[in-house]
Amino acid sequence: MSKPFAPDTNQIRNPKSETQNLSVPFVDLKAQYQTIKPEIDAAIASVFENTNFILGPQVERFEKAFAEYIGSAFCVGVNSGTAALQLALMACGIGAGDEVIVPSFTFFATAETVSVLGAVPVFVDVDPVSYTITAAEIEKAITPRTRAIIPVHLYGQAVDLDPIRALADKHKLHVIEDAAQAHGAEYKGRRVGGLGTAGCFSFYPSKNLGSYGEAGAVVTNDEDLARQLRLLRQHGQTSKYAHAVVGYNFRLEELQAAVLNVKLAHLDKWNNGRRERAARYNELLSDTELVLPREMEYARHVYHVYAVQCDNRNELQNRLAAKGIQSGVHYPIPIHLQPAYTSLGCKAGDLPVTERLSERVLSLPLFAELTDAQQQAVVNAIR
Repeated sequence: MSKPFAPDTNQIRNPKSETQNLSVPFVDLKAQYQTIKPEIDAAIASVFENTNFILGPQVERFEKAFAEYIGSAFCVGVNSGTAALQLALMACGIGAGDEVIVPSFTFFATAETVSVLGAVPVFVDVDPVSYTITAAEIEKAITPRTRAIIPVHLYGQAVDLDPIRALADKHKLHVIEDAAQAHGAEYKGRRVGGLGTAGCFSFYPSKNLGSYGEAGAVVTNDEDLARQLRLLRQHGQTSKYAHAVVGYNFRLEELQAAVLNVKLAHLDKWNNGRRERAARYNELLSDTELVLPREMEYARHVYHVYAVQCDNRNELQNRLAAKGIQSGVHYPIPIHLQPAYTSLGCKAGDLPVTERLSERVLSLPLFAELTDAQQQAVVNAIR
């Protein structure tokens, strides 16, 4: 649980002058690097010294450590979160003509990886409070062609998985967790990613656990699935120049694994820092007209982003930018309304919650190293 925070109401009414012109980045990777610089520099140097750059000891070490962290039997490192999703779908046998149920309120890659395999993404609406997919919406979308469900643990909030897994068991469907924004998030006391057929992670630099380039991973408790994932990530190769199946070059680089090995040891501390700052935002903004994020009773939120809702989203974002405060919109165009998916015949009004959220959400600066003064500057600008 996050620590309770009592706001300084005098500071709210009479903000200190030093916060008035303080620029605030949306995320500050340089500040994070400075806190772990000696460890990172040594890890990178060791890779250069060993000159083993692909699928070496750093990758093996990370796969073992991350599997243990999540609570899964196996982890397969790959070169992006998108690759993780694609390989998980492939390893589950998803292909041409199959349907996969996905939320429309997520990053494009969740649906894109379904489409590149010749399968069809079936878009469903999300819960208006958690912003995540629900069993009720999924059940309405199941057809005889449905093969899998991709619940997205959006913004660092866990999906309510038990009803979804019960539905998947009933219809013999795969549950492939998209945990790209939820490193360390929990569902009923267990870390997400290890609760379905497979869990897919992105280690894009700005993630709660981020590499210094592209990287990703798939976790699973299925040994056969893990074996298939390892085969597919390296050209379907069983031994040098021997290829059992057609695969891909989706290998995790040794350099990125070395960075991730250092950062994994700090992840819980950073997540706690995000939770504390989210709690502080909740207190400082509690009497504004913003709709603030809510941690669901079954979840432990890790706040990859702190997304609020407001009617005048674009106006507020411009106002913040004018004061040197960066913000983000996750996501302004629902996937079912993207030009890439016009062939599916979706139209405005099909998914009302998703469409309303896409017009109202705004992500405020949030990272473990965010200072009180920076956070106060954001609050002052909003007020």
